[in-house]
Amino acid sequence: MAMERTFSIIKPDATARNLTGAINAMIEQSGLRIVAQKRIRITREQAETFYAIHRSRPFFGELVDFMTSGPVVVQVLEGEDAIARYRDLMGATDPAKAEPGTIRKIHAKSIGENSVHGSDAADTAAQEIGQFFAGIEIVG
Repeated sequence: MAMERTFSIIKPDATARNLTGAINAMIEQSGLRIVAQKRIRITREQAETFYAIHRSRPFFGELVDFMTSGPVVVQVLEGEDAIARYRDLMGATDPAKAEPGTIRKIHAKSIGENSVHGSDAADTAAQEIGQFFAGIEIVG
């Protein structure tokens, strides 16, 4: 397994319920290291850029509205096979279908308010990390 970095967002539904610490504990207990983290308000422009791949989908506007509705916590996670490991830890997008013990099974409210985002591939992770972090902010 290779050491990797992946990008994570703790979404507005989770920060509103003060779940940052609980989610961070799950991340750390899984063996991943949080090497960068900050609480921010995503701007509409940032959200539209971040979710540009979904621009033509009917839920795009609703997704952008949701992601700009409150603070989020953006993170860089590091570890062996970090991308796949974090996606496993997050669980299925639909919390009703998520495996027991996953972030979404425990904390998500719905498919839309699913508490976390994680990169799906190495190139996506690099792009997403670069959108929110300068290299000097990542301390491994």
